[in-house]
Amino acid sequence: MSPSRRRAASVLQRSTGALSTAATARMASDMPWFNELSAQHRSWVGMIVQAGIRGFVEWYDPEVDTPELATMVFGAAPRELTGVITLKQTVDLIRVSIEVVESNIDHLLDPADAPDVHQSILRYAREVAFATAEVYARAAEVRGAWDARLEALVVDAVVRSEADETVLSRASALGWGARGDVAVVLGAVPGQRAETDVFEEVRRVARAAGMDALCATQGERLVVVLGGVQDARKAAHVVAGLFGEGPVVVGPVTDDLSRAHASARAALSAHRAADGWPEAPRPVCSDELLPERALAGDGHARRHLVDEVYLPLLGARGTLVETLSAYMQHGCSIEATARTLFVHPNTVRYRLRQVADVTGLAPATPRDGFTLQIALVLGRQSGRS
Repeated sequence: MSPSRRRAASVLQRSTGALSTAATARMASDMPWFNELSAQHRSWVGMIVQAGIRGFVEWYDPEVDTPELATMVFGAAPRELTGVITLKQTVDLIRVSIEVVESNIDHLLDPADAPDVHQSILRYAREVAFATAEVYARAAEVRGAWDARLEALVVDAVVRSEADETVLSRASALGWGARGDVAVVLGAVPGQRAETDVFEEVRRVARAAGMDALCATQGERLVVVLGGVQDARKAAHVVAGLFGEGPVVVGPVTDDLSRAHASARAALSAHRAADGWPEAPRPVCSDELLPERALAGDGHARRHLVDEVYLPLLGARGTLVETLSAYMQHGCSIEATARTLFVHPNTVRYRLRQVADVTGLAPATPRDGFTLQIALVLGRQSGRS
């Protein structure tokens, strides 16, 4: 090492404490956010500044064996500091520290030594900037991996009907806004796309539509929990294009995340039974697949068809079930039904309109007629009359 460089390094070494004090004072006066930090966090920031200045002195002296720059500067403070101050604020800290050192070089050093130190501090600042980016990138990667695991746990708890206060707290930590009505959407995992890319796209389109979104993959199935849902079908349309090939099913809207298991249960049942209706729209509501779900052995679907379709027909007017049964038996022919019941065809038409009013299902529509027929069978099997 040249005598000039050795002389400059010696002066800088003796001035480390004064430079650190000056940098801390400059932060307190120029950075309002610094004074708003807790005492502990301010001490952490102070350690980084001191380490940065000391690191330059050691880095400038080639006789000193220095560790990796990121370790030398940021090793003095806990990694948790990346969650306390932002990357921009950290860059501001480095800028202030460098400015303080630069502004004092000419006063501390021999004029012949100052130019070399000025050039060196510019190179040092560039290397510290790269080290800063590396620290924050690693922290972001760790947070991303942790968030992904946490999100998978929340979605799994919803699917398994285990959404308690802990799950709600975890969802809140992931940015879930708890904006009320929730629906669960299921479909195949899209092929040839990274899981993280799919999740980010789901969250992006959901946010654009004013909804929250939690995502997870379970085997070959992609599960999306949507919050802030007003209409289940419209909400599912927003994300349907991001699923893989095959049916996309949405469960009914529930009051909040703690009750979303009901939506998940219906969506899971409907997704398993969806192959029974190849022409189903995409997305399809789980209630539209009630016949297929009932045939697949879903007890909830069976009870729903009995309680919400068969029993209301039975209670509204005794002749509605009789008329509907005859209508189904005679190939949906109004005239044949009228002859069987010894009534006018218009009477049959009137009763069928009543069936539609009571159940929301039109007997003349093939899909609705199929649902009504399954409901009749299940109603009779239930023994409730």
